[in-house]
Amino acid sequence: MPVNLSIKGVPDPIADGLRARAARNHRSLQRELLAIVEVAAMMPEVPPRRTSIPLYGNGTMAGADAPEPLRPIEEILDELRKFFPRTRNRGPSSTEIIRKMRDDRSAEALKREVRRNK
Repeated sequence: MPVNLSIKGVPDPIADGLRARAARNHRSLQRELLAIVEVAAMMPEVPPRRTSIPLYGNGTMAGADAPEPLRPIEEILDELRKFFPRTRNRGPSSTEIIRKMRDDRSAEALKREVRRNK
């Protein structure tokens, strides 16, 4: 038999986000909430996350819990290029191939036109 569930004290920004999500999915708020709960109920059990994060005296996170500091995108790109270098020795790009085909067709059409007008 179906059970009624109720969540009280939902902050306005969260409720607004849920309403927007429901509208994007063309559902009522009730149907959207049910869809979220259904997905959550089907997910395998995950170990609970630690709610307390050990902090140093200066307020920064300790040890393995500390996130990596943010890096500039250029630094990340340089690192990725070490693993995936952009090599141009594999032949012409698709743009170059298409331009060559188009130019060849244009040249052939021009030659036919010149022969026809002689």
